[in-house]
Amino acid sequence: MIFFAYLFQDWSANRQNFKAQLVLFMFRLVQAFNRYTITKIIFFPYFMLYRFIVEWNLGIELPRKLTIGKGLSLYHGQALVVNKDTVIGENCVLRNSTTIGHKKLADGTHSRCPRIGNNVDIGANVCIIGDVTIGDNVIIGAGAVVIKDVPANSVAVGNPARILEKK
Repeated sequence: MIFFAYLFQDWSANRQNFKAQLVLFMFRLVQAFNRYTITKIIFFPYFMLYRFIVEWNLGIELPRKLTIGKGLSLYHGQALVVNKDTVIGENCVLRNSTTIGHKKLADGTHSRCPRIGNNVDIGANVCIIGDVTIGDNVIIGAGAVVIKDVPANSVAVGNPARILEKK
């Protein structure tokens, strides 16, 4: 019973959005199979099916090693790219054409990936890159480029993103 609750934990957050429900169900299933070496071997064909359907056909890159809290909502899931080392909290919203990941540093290495808190609403065409922390209850406006930390209970907009107001 707990396994099924795990698989459907994003279902109610995506009511009337079957595509998002399907993508997140497949994502949770691939995460469940990714826990042990034996399940990785047994379910390798499912890993390939997941990549083919979700990444190649639907254009949504949610890697199997990604950490996402329950209740994720996907709105218009196209051109969505999230780095595998990103951490996303509970009850967050991701919209189309969003990129979240590390950045290349001057010395040629890569930074850490963003850490996104709970109840964060990320607008369309947002870019969040580098070692940044997004606090809880944050709204990031469409088209924002986030390269610095965003405190909890605030609104960030623009390129580069600036704090517009505290909620």
